[in-house]
Amino acid sequence: MSFFKQWGEFMMMGARSFAKWEIENSNTILRDRKRLIALGLLIVPIIILGVAFADEIAGAMPQFLGGKKAYSPAFYGTGIFIISILIGAMAGLITGCIGAGGGFVITPALMSAGIKGILVVGTDLFHIFAKAIMGSVIHRKLGNVSVPLAVTFLIGSITGATVGGYINRLIYEINPVMSDAFITVVYSIMLGFLGIYAGTDFLRARKAAGAAAEPEAGGHGGKEEGVEMGNLPKKLQSMKLPPMVKFDFDFTPGGRGISWVFLVLAGFFVGFLAAIMGVGGGFVTFPIFVYVLGVSSMTTVGTDIFQIIFTASYAAIGQYAIYGFIFYTLATGMLLGSLLGIQVGAMVTKVVKGVTIRGFYAMAIIAGFVNRFFALPAKLQDMEVITISKTVCYVLEQIGIYAFFIIIGGFAIWVTATFFRNLRVLKGEEAKS
Repeated sequence: MSFFKQWGEFMMMGARSFAKWEIENSNTILRDRKRLIALGLLIVPIIILGVAFADEIAGAMPQFLGGKKAYSPAFYGTGIFIISILIGAMAGLITGCIGAGGGFVITPALMSAGIKGILVVGTDLFHIFAKAIMGSVIHRKLGNVSVPLAVTFLIGSITGATVGGYINRLIYEINPVMSDAFITVVYSIMLGFLGIYAGTDFLRARKAAGAAAEPEAGGHGGKEEGVEMGNLPKKLQSMKLPPMVKFDFDFTPGGRGISWVFLVLAGFFVGFLAAIMGVGGGFVTFPIFVYVLGVSSMTTVGTDIFQIIFTASYAAIGQYAIYGFIFYTLATGMLLGSLLGIQVGAMVTKVVKGVTIRGFYAMAIIAGFVNRFFALPAKLQDMEVITISKTVCYVLEQIGIYAFFIIIGGFAIWVTATFFRNLRVLKGEEAKS
């Protein structure tokens, strides 16, 4: 149990770091007129063309996608576009309100809505890539990026993304149901780790709700600069396997150094996971850098932003887009919804207790875990790996779907209602600031 809690804690720290990047990106986009115009130019043509030619586009689409029969539409539809906005908004509300990545709800939500797993992965990567390019926050963060550290890390992450994307496509070509089952298993494991930690973290926070030392919901909870290293990073940095990559000259005399081998391996793991799960990889970069490699928090944040842009763009375009595994309508809708949701969620944190927010986040993660875990028997049954009644599979799948959307929908309604109920207070705070 302690291993689950520790790995979940690491993932939570990474999710909070990734959320900070997403919030800053959203603020950069929405507060810049040129970027807003670019976003409008991206969305408006899709709406106009979709409404005018939806039937024609649907009729022209091939029955087969990537060599296998598609389980979901890959063409524009008004209903699909609205659903994508709502899903993006729910993820954005979680990110903005809790200060931890809400991307974990996107894959369970889209797969529950009938979208094929490999399409979900490619689409989510493209959505992250589009947000990163529009935000362009890397240009304001270069001061915290160790270029040798980032470049060496990217060698591994690009390689890992290549392998992860290839495995996903290979499994899909062998059996589309196996592809969905594989992605479902990966998400069940990751959400299980994170859910255990989020639940125990909420219980601890509730007991200590009145303690002044309770960290804010958006904090990463780690050592501020990562100056004090644990035994593992000390051991790794003591292994002088040339060439050594130097970094953190601003925080320690003479800087620190670590062998390129460990950086490439860490990058490979991050890139592989990003391509498999359809995420930017930021939620695992933070704990790996700070608690495994011994990099300071400041350098980690800058390098994380750097790698997200390049890893997500390469994985989205090089491993999914060119093979037809991106649902652009969904990506556009999710981008729009998440931008709006993050703004609302971030403002609600001013009027809501942190312990309440933690409780909702724990419930959201556990709901995502239940959703994917309960969907697994049907996938294994279709693959003839297990023998179980189709009725039982259907009931379990429906329980997972309803539990997920009731909890996530309830959270979204609560945050939105809280926002409008406290609108005058929030306006007053904005006026004072």
